[in-house]
Amino acid sequence: MAKLAFIDCDSTLSSIEGIDELARFRGPELLSQVEDLTNAAMDGKVPLADVFGKRIDLIKPDRKLCEKVQQLYIDTAEPSAKELVSRLKSDGWTVVILSGGFRELIYPFAEFLGVDKVLAVPLYLTETGDYRDFDRAYPTTYNGGKPELIREEMAKVSTTQSLMVGDGISDLEAKEVVTTFVGFGGYIKRCAVEQQSDYYINELKQLFKEGSDLESLIFQGS
Repeated sequence: MAKLAFIDCDSTLSSIEGIDELARFRGPELLSQVEDLTNAAMDGKVPLADVFGKRIDLIKPDRKLCEKVQQLYIDTAEPSAKELVSRLKSDGWTVVILSGGFRELIYPFAEFLGVDKVLAVPLYLTETGDYRDFDRAYPTTYNGGKPELIREEMAKVSTTQSLMVGDGISDLEAKEVVTTFVGFGGYIKRCAVEQQSDYYINELKQLFKEGSDLESLIFQGS
């Protein structure tokens, strides 16, 4: 019997939005364009698929740029993220980063946190390290993709509990397929997420605050 914890990466496990940080290294004008696209999608104002390819095709990140953002994720980890992952795993949860970010950028961060698995968008570079493309069909590039991947993971095991934690509309879409959806507003507050979450928190340590309703729900077997 399995317990699966799916946690968003950008603006949840880390304070940054990886795509915005890639753009930041390309200059303020491009950053502004990309931030506007990111916020429009995460606020649910436009479909995610409409902005996903536009952002990365504007940036065209190479290997050196990717390595800078890999380190940024680690440097900007939410203060209690590592402890949360450790506690979940100790209680028998399998922890999965479920992200609309890029897999290759997130892998080192996942290793730092001790996360079991990363479900994120594959990014393709050439042999010389230049930008080539990304997996344009990967589920987290479009709305409804996160619940799709959660269903796939849950179908692989006999799941007794499932948890999703995240800050955006694409995370909230998973509410209908998990046991508990926890909205996160520690870095960016989105009204729809705050209003529709089963629980809403501003710090990840609230998930394991001793004696709280949320801690009792998630760690009921401990």
